[in-house]
Amino acid sequence: MRPTAPAFHVLAAALVAAPAAAAPQTVPAAPLAGAASPERGPAPLAEDLLAGLALRPLGPAFMSGRIADVAVDPRDRSVWYVATASSNVWKTENRGTTWTPVFDRYPSYSTGAVAIDPANSSVIWLGTGENTSQRSVGWGDGVYKSLDGGRSWARMGLAASE
Repeated sequence: MRPTAPAFHVLAAALVAAPAAAAPQTVPAAPLAGAASPERGPAPLAEDLLAGLALRPLGPAFMSGRIADVAVDPRDRSVWYVATASSNVWKTENRGTTWTPVFDRYPSYSTGAVAIDPANSSVIWLGTGENTSQRSVGWGDGVYKSLDGGRSWARMGLAASE
């Protein structure tokens, strides 16, 4: 949830008006062997530093990166649906720790809008097709509705809308 403009300005004013903390004392460190310098450029990364960093899918950004829309369940703030420009719809039930694709078996891979029915959190509406105009726009094939929290979908119309 994004703060509204007035709330942001109040927060910014409070931060500016807050008394400054004493600046921490810093002691220059001796340069490390092989460290970066303007003459040598960046230091190479040691393989052991990267050994524990395995690639893993974290959701929509792994496949696409273009998030088109986000819907958060008003009754359970742990449940989110994310519509992406080129990797369908993703759902999390733990505030983004893990993600599950929920629209992979349907013809359109591109989604532009997702909404949760405020009266029934199991009802999800989805508009397919990317909602931005650029050089890599994905097509859509209509509006879909799920009655079971994204486990299954039915096309409700606008099949030729792209």
